[in-house]
Amino acid sequence: MVDEDIRNRLQLVVSELQNAAQQLATINGQIKELEGTLLLLESQDEDRSVYRQSGPLLLEVSDRVELMSDIKKSISALTDHSKILSEQESKLRIQYEDIVKQFEGS
Repeated sequence: MVDEDIRNRLQLVVSELQNAAQQLATINGQIKELEGTLLLLESQDEDRSVYRQSGPLLLEVSDRVELMSDIKKSISALTDHSKILSEQESKLRIQYEDIVKQFEGS
């Protein structure tokens, strides 16, 4: 019965750990994509038009500075979220290791 309880806890922690790792990878991918977009936007000539996707439409951007500010805010928010997820992942790894030790000791 104890083994079954430990096994269930282990499965739950593994599932949560996989979920956190997947979310972290997704968010870090989004951050890299936005950073790349920002670099491209900064390097593009001022006389060329810039477009932003809104649903299925591409709309011309009238204020590049505002667009760059929005992108930077998104990067910042995603970075903060990434830090929280990374901390959560670390805690889950510790829980996983503790449960594995319990399982091996039973």
